[in-house]
Amino acid sequence: EVQLVESGGGVAQVGGSLRLSCAASGFTFDDYIIGWFRQAPGKAREGVSRISRSDGSTYYADPVKGRFTISSDNAKNAVYLQMNSLKPEDTDVYYCNSEYYLGSAYYTTGAWGQGTQVTVSS
Repeated sequence: EVQLVESGGGVAQVGGSLRLSCAASGFTFDDYIIGWFRQAPGKAREGVSRISRSDGSTYYADPVKGRFTISSDNAKNAVYLQMNSLKPEDTDVYYCNSEYYLGSAYYTTGAWGQGTQVTVSS
């Protein structure tokens, strides 16, 4: 069974840091694109960052550029999101998912997990 599990969320102060982890079971990340997403109650889920395991290319949404860093660990079959200089507007539930690129857009491939809550307090 393919499963992605997020962890590492918590409460941080404004300007603080958190490191999120996305661990896979049932498949290996080798040729996959893995994305991080976030969603606040009543709002649409939005893409935050993605990494292509095949060539290491990365993407960051404008609100997190320069503050968040995505990375992967082949040996642990995991992808991480280092979040620095946190802001109150980063408060959301964060999810990871595998993606594929078709035409001119990215699409998620797996079921959504439980996510991990990030709360930034001022």
